[in-house]
Amino acid sequence: MSPFREEQYVCKVCGYNMIGYYPETCPFCGALKVNFITAEDCNENYEVLETKVTDKVIRLNSSPPLGLEHSAYSIKTEKQIIWIDCPSTFSKDIERMDKIMLTHHHFLGASNLYRSYNSAFLWIHEEDSKQELAQKYPFDKKFENDYNFCEIEAFHINGHTPGFTFYIFKDVFFICDYVSVSGGNMHFNPYGPHDKTIAGANVMDNILNKHILRKVCGFDYVLDYSEWKAAFDILLNSVKI
Repeated sequence: MSPFREEQYVCKVCGYNMIGYYPETCPFCGALKVNFITAEDCNENYEVLETKVTDKVIRLNSSPPLGLEHSAYSIKTEKQIIWIDCPSTFSKDIERMDKIMLTHHHFLGASNLYRSYNSAFLWIHEEDSKQELAQKYPFDKKFENDYNFCEIEAFHINGHTPGFTFYIFKDVFFICDYVSVSGGNMHFNPYGPHDKTIAGANVMDNILNKHILRKVCGFDYVLDYSEWKAAFDILLNSVKI
């Protein structure tokens, strides 16, 4: 059965998927509608590239890169295949996933299409489900508390968005775009309340210090944890009073 059951457009500038409407400008980045393509056209002209991170984790990216290209990640647990965030491009060629767990509502991607085609379940924090960009998306679970599912630990820290949640699976840490890394330097995401982002980062630091980690999966990078943590410690120290 085709997942394209209602009109859906993809912004080539940022990758945001618009479900059921064709606005004058992109609700996410403000690009004009001349930059929109249909989800069907996106499916035909883009594919999803899979890159191995570990034996159990695969990085997913639209190829060629779509707008402000972000990575999603597929985790093969003993019982289920679970995604952290979702590519902007829909592809029928990707192995079926059971659940898509979101870090926040900015990286919904084509999750509604994957949910429909694969009968997968879409999970997001309650606070981010209330945001305007998320209103057209169907969610199966709106969680409010931290949880553990199939060896995946979920931790809500607020900050960048009200429902921002990071994940840990075994020795792999999924942080998305809470921080960015460029030229060896790390910066907090500037969108969202800065004080809450710093507070969330301190909560995150306390949690990370209780785990033994090897890899960090970000929105456009995969790094060794030791390298990432060194930069994160410098960033945290720079904002301490």
